[in-house]
Amino acid sequence: MLNNIVNIALQILPTSKSVHPYDLVDRAIEVIASSGLKYKVTPFETVMEGRYDDIMKVIKEAEEACYRAGAESLMTYIKIQSGEGDVAIEDKIGKYE
Repeated sequence: MLNNIVNIALQILPTSKSVHPYDLVDRAIEVIASSGLKYKVTPFETVMEGRYDDIMKVIKEAEEACYRAGAESLMTYIKIQSGEGDVAIEDKIGKYE
């Protein structure tokens, strides 16, 4: 099942004494945006659509980008929706856009 398309919501909460958290989150979103995955940024998390392993690789890269940008610690929260078939962002929120 994890070879199907899944949705994974990512929330990274960085801390730093010298860099504003929003600036650090922006570095994570830049990684996601450049990944080629379909994604939606929301006020509390970013939802990605793709294959499980591909998304998990992007999550690691997003965390690393935050640390490179000055994060001293991260709290990372991940929610995963998978199914017997593919899971699409559009199926859940398309009617609202």
